[in-house]
Formats: sequence, structure tokens, C-alpha cells
Amino acid sequence: MKNISTTVWIIGIVAVIAALFAWSAFLQPSDPDVIARRGLHSHPQLAIYVKGEKVEIPQNIGLGAVHQPMHTHEDLPLIHLEFQGVVRKGDIMLGQFFKIWGKDMRQFGSNMRMTVNGKENTEYENYIMRDNDKIELQYD
Repeated sequence: MKNISTTVWIIGIVAVIAALFAWSAFLQPSDPDVIARRGLHSHPQLAIYVKGEKVEIPQNIGLGAVHQPMHTHEDLPLIHLEFQGVVRKGDIMLGQFFKIWGKDMRQFGSNMRMTVNGKENTEYENYIMRDNDKIELQYD
């Protein structure tokens, strides 16, 4: 009887330790490309200027038969990032918005310059958009 009790205790302790390791692994971000595991809801802003003239970004980009988690509504210049589940860096890059729009980011003109929140930024297509960012693209 004592051997059975000891065996049950050992199995129980091993199970608890295994569960703690599994829980710890779940809490640790194992993929550096993962931005969020339980979805994301944010609203960066985008303004585009060609030779000083503002380019109107259309409403409802990314909305249609397939509702894209990155899209626009009538509240421009907001870009809606409304993701469920795991979100990776590539999902919320500025270049992804242009792909959904069906435009090449560099088609608007030469000498492209970008500012994010008033500061120059050269990440362009690779810029990972964040909530309340004010992104401005200027072309000569």
C-alpha cells in the first residue's frame, strides 16, 4: 500500500512539473514575428501627398466578398486593423495595406519620403503600423 501511495505521489509531482513547463512555454513568445496571440484592434492613419496634393484613399478598401482584417471605412484617413487570433508582423506592415488596395506603394511618384508621427522613417513597405500612428507619404 505504501509503494502505491509513493508511486501516485511521484506521478502527480511529475504531472504538475510537466504542466508547469507546458504552461510556461505557452506564455513565452516562441516566434519573434508574432505581434499578438489573441487578436489586435488598432487604427493608424495614412495620408498620401503627390507634389503637395493630397491623394484620396478610397473608402471600403479590403471590404467586399472577403472581409480583410486590414481595411478602410468612411472615417478616413484611418486604416482599421481588426485581427482575430495570432497576428504576425507581416500582417500589419504598411506594404500589406497597399497590396490589399491593389496599388504599388511606389507608383505615386519619385523621391518618396515617409514620416511616422512627424519623424522621418525609411522602413516604407516594411513599417509595422501601430495604433494611432500618423503615417505620411510624400512624392515629388
